[in-house]
Amino acid sequence: MTGIRTWIVDDEPLARERVRTLLAGDPDVLVVGESANGAEAARDLLLHRPELVFLDIQMPELDGFELLRSLTSDATPTVVFVTAYDHYALRAFEVHAIDYLLKPYDRERFERALARAKATVRARRTTEIDRRLEALLAEVRREPRRIAVQVDGNVLLLRHEEIDWIEASGNYVKLHLGKRSLLHREPLKDFEARLDPARFLRIHRSMLVNLDRVRQLQPWFNGGLMVILEDGTELQASRSAAERLRERFASPPRTGD
Repeated sequence: MTGIRTWIVDDEPLARERVRTLLAGDPDVLVVGESANGAEAARDLLLHRPELVFLDIQMPELDGFELLRSLTSDATPTVVFVTAYDHYALRAFEVHAIDYLLKPYDRERFERALARAKATVRARRTTEIDRRLEALLAEVRREPRRIAVQVDGNVLLLRHEEIDWIEASGNYVKLHLGKRSLLHREPLKDFEARLDPARFLRIHRSMLVNLDRVRQLQPWFNGGLMVILEDGTELQASRSAAERLRERFASPPRTGD
């Protein structure tokens, strides 16, 4: 994972140096700054938005608890309190601190706190990614000309006309786009609901076709049809689907001369 953006807040220079030294050997952590008091930290944390903060509690002007209350919810980082006073412990966990380091602490105790903090940051990152992805998908679903698919961890936005036909593959759908195909994790029924019904038709329980890609219909066994696409692909349509296909491609009635 990319380095966790970390900030150190303590009014004692030696205390900040101690935290910085213990973090120096960890490749998962990137110390991006320090603050020497609560008021300074309130400005710095809002400006730089670190993911993890090692925070002293008793500081001049603004203590650690007041500092956290001053932050907006979206700017509140994962917090490890570092303090010389044990009577703050209960309040620290009431504001959802990940850990509480009581000075003086040794390397082993610090590393346990850091491990918990890193796990929390990873979980928050995953939640944020999922939230942003869902927002993107929701936005795209409101746009009828394009459809979002997830392929190899990326989100692709496809125009409906790019898709020739679609087949089910377990809990996935396989999208055929010319000479390439994409595998997207979503049941066919759910994916079909996101498609333009005027353009796509289910011709089999496990298959959809873009009607604009159909070149020819040929009679097939048991009342079915062989659907031949523009690129020569042959797809078998079931008997029930054959009727829907004939209706879609029926010639308009002739009017009187």
